[in-house]
Amino acid sequence: MGVLRIDGGRLWQSLMQMAEIGPGVAGGNNRLAFSPEDDAARGLFRRWCEAEGLALSADRFGNQFATRAGTEELPPLLIGSHLDTQPTGGRFDGVLGVLAGLEVMRCLNAGGVRTSRPVTLVNWTNEEGAIIRPMMGSEVFTGALPLDQARAMVDHRGRRLGDMLDALENGAGPGGPGFPVHAYLELHIEQGPILEQAGEVIGVVTAGIGFRRWLLRFSGQDAHAGPTPMEARKDAMVAAAHAVLIADRAARALPGGRGTCGRIASPNGSQVTVASQVELTLDLRHEDLAQLDALSARVLGEIEAQCRALGVGFASENTADSPPVPFDPAVIAAIEAARIRNGYPGRRMVSGAGHDTCNMARVLPAGMIFVPSANGISHNEAEYTSPEDCAAGAQVLLDSVLTLAG
Repeated sequence: MGVLRIDGGRLWQSLMQMAEIGPGVAGGNNRLAFSPEDDAARGLFRRWCEAEGLALSADRFGNQFATRAGTEELPPLLIGSHLDTQPTGGRFDGVLGVLAGLEVMRCLNAGGVRTSRPVTLVNWTNEEGAIIRPMMGSEVFTGALPLDQARAMVDHRGRRLGDMLDALENGAGPGGPGFPVHAYLELHIEQGPILEQAGEVIGVVTAGIGFRRWLLRFSGQDAHAGPTPMEARKDAMVAAAHAVLIADRAARALPGGRGTCGRIASPNGSQVTVASQVELTLDLRHEDLAQLDALSARVLGEIEAQCRALGVGFASENTADSPPVPFDPAVIAAIEAARIRNGYPGRRMVSGAGHDTCNMARVLPAGMIFVPSANGISHNEAEYTSPEDCAAGAQVLLDSVLTLAG
C-alpha cells in the first residue's frame, strides 16, 4: 500500500479548474445546487470520470456515481462528497472530497491496481442546502427522505426540485435511490481551527455532532417608540434579544456545547414602533445526546420564562433534529492506520458540522478524514487548504480505500 502515491499537483490543478465554474466575487465560488453552475460542475465531473473509464450513473435525485470495477462481485466501497457551494462559498468545502476521490481513481488506474471490491465515487446532490434543507442527496439515498417527497419540495422561490433537476443536462437519471454499499468514506476540510492550531494535518473523525434547530416566534404588542414608557411595553424584540444571550450563555457553560441564533426578522417592524412580531432561528449542538437534551431543555425553558416575565408570547417550531452519530470502528481504524503509516501528525475528533457521512453512518459503516482549514474559515470565499494538506488528505483516503476495498 505504500507504493501508490497521490499526484498532489494533478489534484490541485483539478481543484483550481473546478473553481473556475461559478466564480465568486472574492476568490471563492457561488455554485448553488440545481443552478446552471452546478450543472456545469456536474458535467466536468462526468467528463473527467469518463476519461478514467469509470461506469457512470445517476439516480432520480441527481446523485452522480462513477464506479471502478473490482475483481469480485461485491457491494462497492463508496467515497466522495459534494460539488455544490454556499452563495459565498469556498473552493474546497465538499469539492476536495469529490476530486480527491477522482485522484484516487486516477492513481489506481495508473498503478494498474485491481481492488477486490468495486470503488464508487459519488457527488451528492444539494449537500449545502443553501436554497432548501441540507444533505438531501444522502438522505434520499439512505431512504431517510422519500424520493417523491424530495422531488416535490419547493425552494424559497417556489420552484419544484424535481422540475429543476429534470431541466439540468447533468441532473436526474433513471436510477432508483440507494443500492447495497460495503462502507462509506469521505474526505473533507475541517471547517474549524483545531487541526491548524495544533499543527496537525489529519483529523480522524469518530462521530458527527448532534444538532437541533428551531424557529422561535415572539409575540408582543405594537406601540409607539416615543410615548410608550418602558414599563408598559410588550417588546418582542427585547424577548428575542434575551433568547440570543440565553442560548449563548448556556452553550458556553457546557463543554462541547454550541449555540447559534443565525437569523432574526421582524415582519412588520418599524424604526419608530415597538416590535410585536419577531422570528429567530436557534441551532443547538453537542456530541452527546443526553447533553444535547439537557442543553435544549435549559435554553427553551429559560427563554419561555423570560418571555413570561416580559409579557411576550412565545412559540417554538422544531425544524431539524439530528442525533449524534458514531462512525464505524473498522473505518476509523483504517483511516488511523493510513495516517500513521504516512507519518502525518493528527488526532481523533468529532465533526462539529453536519455531513453526508452522518446520514450514511446511520445505515452502514462510515467514516471521515479531516484536513486543516486556514484560520478555521469555511462557508466563506476566503476558505483555504494548502496544496500539501489537500494531498495529505488524499493520500490517507487512497490508503484507506486500499484497506477497505481489499
